Amino acid sequence: MRRKLYIVIALTVLVLSGGIAGIVFAIDKAGFTNDVKPEELQTVEIQEYEGKNLSSVNDFRENSIKGPQHVDIATYELAVTGLVEKPLTFSYEDVLENYKHYKKVVRLDCVEGWSANILWEGMLVRDILNDAGVSPEAKTVIFHAYDGYTTSFPVEYIMDNDIIMAYKMNEITMPPERGYPFQLVAESKWGYKWIKWITKIELSDNEYYRGYWESRGYSNEGDLDKSFFDFTP
Repeated sequence: MRRKLYIVIALTVLVLSGGIAGIVFAIDKAGFTNDVKPEELQTVEIQEYEGKNLSSVNDFRENSIKGPQHVDIATYELAVTGLVEKPLTFSYEDVLENYKHYKKVVRLDCVEGWSANILWEGMLVRDILNDAGVSPEAKTVIFHAYDGYTTSFPVEYIMDNDIIMAYKMNEITMPPERGYPFQLVAESKWGYKWIKWITKIELSDNEYYRGYWESRGYSNEGDLDKSFFDFTP
């Protein structure tokens, strides 16, 4: 009697084992156990943040000097050069992974008369410059873009304010026509100071440096509460 009981138990175990193995095999064939990272889908652009209505990334007018730029992110580099203690070079992923991210709703005001209220996300330029070490003789921070555009700011503006170098707008990765991979969120400044497609941040002792539009008669300060034309003779 005991021998028959052992046989029944053994057969039951075999049946159960076979069933489990069949289930595992079926799951594996269906592709559920493969070690494959799921593809990430693009986040949908948000229209409101903390009670504030947002503009769309499509509400901007195209007014760049050479049209939208399409940067090859595989070869992209951000250089921090000039009057710094330690020149730095970053890949796109280096910047995103090595620095804390910040979000802030800031309105961009263009000299053409339109504006856009956007939730920006990115890194503080100040954090990057702190890693490079700003030399005491540095007076000006010059930003260079992929299309040759430049603009500049006093060192104090960058170091004393929470100025974001953004890579996201309204929770989506910045489109190429908006400035991908990075656009400067130049708070309290006219839109021509919001440089797109940033490739280099240069520290200089030339406090009279003039960027693309500034050398063509626009105000070097670019303050929103003042005229964007420079009437200095």
